[in-house]
Amino acid sequence: MNIRQATNADFDGIWPIFHDIANAGETYAYPNNTTRAQAQKIWLEDPQKTYVVEEAAIIVGTYFIKTNQSGPGSHVCNCGYMVAPEARGRGIASFMCQHSQQEARVLGYKAMQFNFVAASNIAAINLWQKLGFEKVGCLPKAFLHPSLGYVDAIVMYKWLELNSAGG
Repeated sequence: MNIRQATNADFDGIWPIFHDIANAGETYAYPNNTTRAQAQKIWLEDPQKTYVVEEAAIIVGTYFIKTNQSGPGSHVCNCGYMVAPEARGRGIASFMCQHSQQEARVLGYKAMQFNFVAASNIAAINLWQKLGFEKVGCLPKAFLHPSLGYVDAIVMYKWLELNSAGG
């Protein structure tokens, strides 16, 4: 696997992954009718950086990193990860999350927060916990899952500084 910063030309490979996940409506709170142009802005233009994971020159995963809140909260970043359906279960999300934590430190972030993890996304929650993230909040029935109905959204957080004293 190769991970690198995405370019505008990579959106041709990102779009099918984004479209599949947004259209399913099971893990991200993006409308299932998100257009390609809207998706490109959300995933490639708005974030500070976006990365792709390639295998044999095919994009199999992607993630973005951006500041979660401005001003006094600007030391906390937010990331979003997507893996192509045919590539799931092979450790790509773990690979991207570990890479994103290293990149966050390089960019000067002190913490990473996932704002809205659908409680029904057990695989993601288990992975994030395995990688050191804690459940720090629960938004009751905040996510409308297409088959399960209203489920909780979990807020997850990890302090990235090696010295947990802060600063």
